Amino acid sequence: MDVRALRERLAAREDDYVAALETMVNVDCGSYSPDGVNRIADLAETRFREAGWDVERRPHEPADGRAQLGDLLIGRRTGAGSTRVLLVGHMDTVFDDGTAAERPFRIDDGIARGPGVSDMKGGLLAGFFAVETLQAAGIDDYGAITYVCNPDEEIGSPFSRPLIHDLAGEHDVAFVLEGARENGDIVSARKGVTDYDVEVHGRAAHAGVEPDRGRHAVLRAAHLIVALQALNGRWPGVTVNVGVVEGGTRPNVVPERCRLQVDLRSPQRETLEAAELAVEELCATTDVEGTSVELHAAAWHRPMERSERSDRLVDLARGFAAELGFELRDAATGGASDANTTSAAGTPTLDGLGPIGGDDHAPGEWLDLASVVPRTAMLAALIAAS
Repeated sequence: MDVRALRERLAAREDDYVAALETMVNVDCGSYSPDGVNRIADLAETRFREAGWDVERRPHEPADGRAQLGDLLIGRRTGAGSTRVLLVGHMDTVFDDGTAAERPFRIDDGIARGPGVSDMKGGLLAGFFAVETLQAAGIDDYGAITYVCNPDEEIGSPFSRPLIHDLAGEHDVAFVLEGARENGDIVSARKGVTDYDVEVHGRAAHAGVEPDRGRHAVLRAAHLIVALQALNGRWPGVTVNVGVVEGGTRPNVVPERCRLQVDLRSPQRETLEAAELAVEELCATTDVEGTSVELHAAAWHRPMERSERSDRLVDLARGFAAELGFELRDAATGGASDANTTSAAGTPTLDGLGPIGGDDHAPGEWLDLASVVPRTAMLAALIAAS
């Protein structure tokens, strides 16, 4: 396979890519803006159908009291080979409605800017352009490609995660199209994440008249915060952060409730499970009489750990990058993505295969347009050769 020929084909379509990127970036599609997410799904579905993919679109049906999310879109195509390739890209962003109007797509000296340009509309489009380039070149050495465009990655993929996990188990490799790191690294490992809601219960009382009748929930929470933060460093790479504390009503009332939100991360499944057990034990220990703690795991991702099979994919990507004229490295990161889900299913996974970008989730989010053609050519080669 001539990867430089793939690059030349992509270079001839660079203006098409930029135009499609502008259209997508100028759509508000936060996770809780289903109309906007579905507008991106419409654009993606059109690309699927025009290129001859089989398309399935699943609407979200929220449980009582849950927020409505956008549709889940799945494209499928078959080839002449044997390897089954899963691609995953998400259509949602973290931005509220009105953001695209406030700072629409623009290009400054070869850098594209706008909400979601890097995370991950650039990568979402790269998946389409990579496969379309293989199709135009008559390359179908893969056995099958399944491309999942999900509407909810930025909130932990609660709707799409079960499907992604099941599909990963049916495929030989998974490529997740988040943007490459700012320095160009792809991602070969991600920490696992468990988020907790912690409810501390006590008893209210008049703080001046009869404080002895109160059971101080905030005091109990304070002890718990100190103990949870002390878990940092107990295991290599494990981090614990009590990021939100809400408790009390008035200064003259012994508080009967306090709520904590806790973020737990670990690079390895074994240490993540050990830390989860430690959190449970701390919450079960009562050192303020008359208080109790309810612990709820709000969302979680198992770690994406490197393996011999994923190392093979890294080596393959490095080889293609060298042929395309750039050096490629891989990295571990503390953030989670849908790659955690595919990896947890036992499928060798690479992430960060979109173009180079940065400042995700921030007003300065950017994407390096010079990286689009070589990175998408590498992705196309990986799809065909894995």
